Amino acid sequence: MTATVLPEGNLVVGDERIASSDLGRIDHTNPATGEVQASIVAAGPGEVDRAVQAARTAFAEWRTWHPGERRDVLLRLAATIEAEGERLGLIGSLENGTPIAFGALACAATPADWFRYYAGWVDKIEGRTIPVYPHDAFDFTLHEPYGVVAVLTAFNAPMGFIGLKVAAALAAGNCVVIKPSELAPFTTLAFAELCLQAGLPAGVVNVVTGDGRTGDLLVRHPGVDRITFTGGGATARSVVAAAAENLTPVTLELGGKSANLVFADADLDNAIAMAVQMGVALQSGQGCLLPTRLLVERSVYDEVVEAVVDLSENIAVGDPMDSGTLMGPLISERHCERVLGVIERAKGEGAGRLLTGGERLGGDLAKGYYVAPTVFGDVDNASALAQHEIFGPVLSVIPFDDEAEALAIANATTYGLAGFVFTADLARAHRVIRGLEAGYVSVNGFNFFPPNAPFGGWKQSGHGKEGGLEGLLEMTRVKNAYVLFEA
Repeated sequence: MTATVLPEGNLVVGDERIASSDLGRIDHTNPATGEVQASIVAAGPGEVDRAVQAARTAFAEWRTWHPGERRDVLLRLAATIEAEGERLGLIGSLENGTPIAFGALACAATPADWFRYYAGWVDKIEGRTIPVYPHDAFDFTLHEPYGVVAVLTAFNAPMGFIGLKVAAALAAGNCVVIKPSELAPFTTLAFAELCLQAGLPAGVVNVVTGDGRTGDLLVRHPGVDRITFTGGGATARSVVAAAAENLTPVTLELGGKSANLVFADADLDNAIAMAVQMGVALQSGQGCLLPTRLLVERSVYDEVVEAVVDLSENIAVGDPMDSGTLMGPLISERHCERVLGVIERAKGEGAGRLLTGGERLGGDLAKGYYVAPTVFGDVDNASALAQHEIFGPVLSVIPFDDEAEALAIANATTYGLAGFVFTADLARAHRVIRGLEAGYVSVNGFNFFPPNAPFGGWKQSGHGKEGGLEGLLEMTRVKNAYVLFEA
């Protein structure tokens, strides 16, 4: 099935399919089996340059399309993505271990919704008029596209990032060169073909695959007008340093160590279920905004911890191609070993009490990159376990005595991506929303990235916004025009 489902790992540059480069090809391993299942081209300097030039050439046409034409083709693209939901879901399961039960939602329905939303903005991008003095004149602003946008996405949700980034970029009139993670490149390659099927001109969407060498070439390219990046802080620093050579503006969506504050008056069943589903099981913990620090009011701490451990031990971990699986593998052998190393160091340093998990799973899952759902209790918030993004199924549970202490613990981190609150007290909810140092706060639940709402982090979780009008305006630059009526 792999051979017939996965796209060929060739670059999509304009109307070309490039099957080789001076950097060769990179093997891709199925994280559920540990077996090599395909390979991709590692784009080198020549291929990256061709992709940027293809985008630049297409931009001259794309930006002149009537807003109604661009709107309609983006709506067709949304329908095309949704129609391919089953296939995109299969590709997603094979490339990064997303459970097939969520595959069509994550890889098709959600990104299609983003394209529909931004298609609706195409004919509504407006400037403003400005009263000026001392002369009689007309002053106004225009929101114009940058031109060529480099889109660098992470492995955990490539089609989700395409919805977040590419939909807004195209709606604003830009063309894109997408560089997906080499660990999950295939849904992006399939997406590029769907763009052509939907009627987008060749070169509006280009894909260059490869490792960090390819990404570095792309962000340094002088023909790139804007960069949007999702990934880790270390890579982000390299991206920003490279972008600085040409003073290219960058949007960064980075990591997190989000706190989930559970107060004693909360609906504890709801809070516990979400704590495990999002803090442990979802994407096997490989998500930037996931609430991996669980802060619980001391009066209900023991009750919550016992239930969290019980639920964690009953998560259906297994083959992502099995419809009953809720948690799949980690993305690679290297990452699996890194997560296990974090767990071992936490145990050795006494960062908290290991309550369940902590080991690599064996048996039928031994060849894949599976780590058991892991919960630490009584965690020291100053420890590496609580401060560093692990990107694995590891939950740190921390008690607190009152609201002020909960906020102090939650904010005592270099990250500021998201925060979560469970309480029945509406006044408290609003106080905590204001008190949390995070770009996104969710109370008593979570809405998975509605396209009309902005998302983005504070502090070392990045800067800039994706989603909503804010995400669209990130992809435009403002021009001011002054028309003098009388000399």
